[in-house]
Amino acid sequence: MHFTNSIAALAFLTSAQASLFSSLLAPRAASCPAVWTTISKELTSLFVTNLQCNDNARAAIRGVFHDCFPQGGCDGSLALFADELSRPENTPLVATMNSLKALAVKYKVGVADMLMFAGSHAVVSCPGGPTTKTYIGRKDATAAAPPNQLPAPDVSAAEAKAHFLAAGFSAQDLAALIGSHTAARQFTVDTTKSGASEDSTPGLWDVLYYLQLITKTSPFSFGVDKNLLADSETGPIMKTYSVNKGAWDKAYAPAMAKLEVLGAPFTQIDCTGALPRSLLKRSATQNYARSVINSLTMGKIAAF
Repeated sequence: MHFTNSIAALAFLTSAQASLFSSLLAPRAASCPAVWTTISKELTSLFVTNLQCNDNARAAIRGVFHDCFPQGGCDGSLALFADELSRPENTPLVATMNSLKALAVKYKVGVADMLMFAGSHAVVSCPGGPTTKTYIGRKDATAAAPPNQLPAPDVSAAEAKAHFLAAGFSAQDLAALIGSHTAARQFTVDTTKSGASEDSTPGLWDVLYYLQLITKTSPFSFGVDKNLLADSETGPIMKTYSVNKGAWDKAYAPAMAKLEVLGAPFTQIDCTGALPRSLLKRSATQNYARSVINSLTMGKIAAF
């Protein structure tokens, strides 16, 4: 397996992270620096095409997971060190990570903060995406994260749950976070289907990922998606989310916020207000997604 060593490395963080995350709920006296509002406008241009989130947004969301889960937590090492960014699992992220690093240099902010802010921004750049409580104040990494710290895309449900549990996440957190695949495309797992999405509307943040996974109509699915759906613990939760977006949003936003603070404690300044409002404008594609969701719900979900 690819992440056995990371479980031990992350385990010691669990109690500290729980305390840190709880502390984020307390109000902060410091206000968000105005530069983040300016950065937010640039990120909107980078992440939105034709009122939908694009490949840069997808890479930014994935970048949060790839930066935070290796030993060291959310420290920007993914974008700061070429040897880490060039690893096979990270190669689809290279262009976007380099753009975010350049943006951090331009505005004289931390790369770690940029990656986390960008991840939150990317989610709301997808129409329907929930707002994640987002903080700045991290210290940038001084070295690359060790290799082989990320779960492979075909791991068993038990392995995936163990990896997340070691970092302080519940089965519900995992079932919610895996839903970010609603905006995902794959490029390296199956090169014959490079660019394939995990649902029919990768530019939108909707429950079609869960629905098409359940009904086996996804353009592409990772092995871990199927394994988690079949699991007795995560499967029922994913099926609930497939017909209740509100429940998914309610679980996803705090789980993503918890993910973005993995690592050593940092100066916590709330910059959630610098994020744009969720894009909810209707489009032909959104109407298509709604019709697909309705047809799948009427005909097939009842069997589950």
